[in-house]
Amino acid sequence: MTILLFSILILLFLINVPIAVTLGMAATIVFLIEGNLSIIVIVQRMFNSVDSFPLLAVPFFILAGKLMENGGISRRLIHFANVIVGRVKGGLAIVSIVACAFFAAISGSAAATTAAVGSILIPAMVKKGYDKSFSTALQAAGGTVGIMIPPSVPLVLYGVTAGVSISDLFLAGIIPGVLVVGSLMVLVFFISVKEGYGGGESHSFKEFLRAFADAILALLMPVIILGGIYGGIFTATEAAVVAVVYGLIVGVFIYREIKLPDLTEIFSSSVVISAVIMFIIAGASAFGYYLTRERIPAQLTEAMLGVTDNWIIALLIINLLLIFVGIFLETSAAIIILTPILVPIANAMGIDLTHFGIIMIVNLAIGFITPPVGVNLFVAANIAGTKFEKLVRAIIPFIIIMIIDVLIVSFLPFLSLWFIQ
Repeated sequence: MTILLFSILILLFLINVPIAVTLGMAATIVFLIEGNLSIIVIVQRMFNSVDSFPLLAVPFFILAGKLMENGGISRRLIHFANVIVGRVKGGLAIVSIVACAFFAAISGSAAATTAAVGSILIPAMVKKGYDKSFSTALQAAGGTVGIMIPPSVPLVLYGVTAGVSISDLFLAGIIPGVLVVGSLMVLVFFISVKEGYGGGESHSFKEFLRAFADAILALLMPVIILGGIYGGIFTATEAAVVAVVYGLIVGVFIYREIKLPDLTEIFSSSVVISAVIMFIIAGASAFGYYLTRERIPAQLTEAMLGVTDNWIIALLIINLLLIFVGIFLETSAAIIILTPILVPIANAMGIDLTHFGIIMIVNLAIGFITPPVGVNLFVAANIAGTKFEKLVRAIIPFIIIMIIDVLIVSFLPFLSLWFIQ
């Protein structure tokens, strides 16, 4: 029956059935063929999977990101980043990465980070003489830090699925996120030097203070969220609600860039995105329930241990699997499907589950910039008005540097565990 399950899954993928429907339908069909489980039980399993207090963080963080995206936050963060590093060689390229890091600490979403920052910086970079394909690929790669730097929606999903503290995961994501940001900055600097992309204008200390004052409310948001979590004031889920209230106050009443009619679109788009993620979770729950009943995770663990008991080799194999899956599967679905399968293997190998969560997220982030799915590539290409195919060559250096980052994060666990040990 397991072969039948995966055959149905592949068939539904090939005919472009949505991932959430594919997962739930494949499991349901196999359960009905077996005839030993009521359809009511399947529905209950799907409902119970989304009936979770920690999962409330997902729609609230998505809404908070939308509010900050539409409230003038991205423009102020970009200007502040430009004042800091805009004068160096390849300044605007580095500004793009820094701005993505700032916005990632607000939105928690790779696609939202790419859209918010890219809509401003891609046209600006092209106007300054940067190659359009390079500018677009750079923005797609920079957007990937949206799921690494806390707060991160994928980290919440992993934490709920693996039973790992979301607060610990947020702390663990800080240094790996900074590592990826730093490596991307170094890469774009050398590319800019090679291609002769110039720096921007120099800025006085007075301009720095003015830009900082303008962006201070945006910069305070992650401080309030993370400070509140680790100060024991509120949980990660409650922090998401605080972020929404903060975003509303700043966007509507202080910056005044969100008008009351805009809230309808902001709320409705947040509901749609949240519903898709919850639908995926429900479908993946039915799928995962079947795998657990058939002892697939346990069998894979035994098979892995039969191949090697060396955690380094095992981790290399897992990294290859995650990168491969990330190329073809949406990140939320990949986390929910693979976590129950891979966590027992990580446990057997003695790998810390918080560290393993960061390994998963950094691996799957590569999928955002890897064809054929490459969500960030599609978002950036749409903003730039260029064809997806033209970005394939330009994105290769970014994929290579992120694979190096994956290996560093994987085999230097103290980078992830520094703040929680």
